Amino acid sequence: MSSDFEERLKTHNFGQVRSTNAFKPWELFHLEKFETRIDARTREKYLKSAAGRRWRNHN
Repeated sequence: MSSDFEERLKTHNFGQVRSTNAFKPWELFHLEKFETRIDARTREKYLKSAAGRRWRNHN
């Protein structure tokens, strides 16, 4: 979740995020925009759930 996805992607690919550093390079494959951070966070939590993983694997 980020208000600037391009900058967020750069921080991951430059190794500035420890938890994702080992999996570089990252590339954007899906983007959704939401009106509020609450809506974005709700969607992010869903995508990280078991149901969300199934949805990602089918799309």
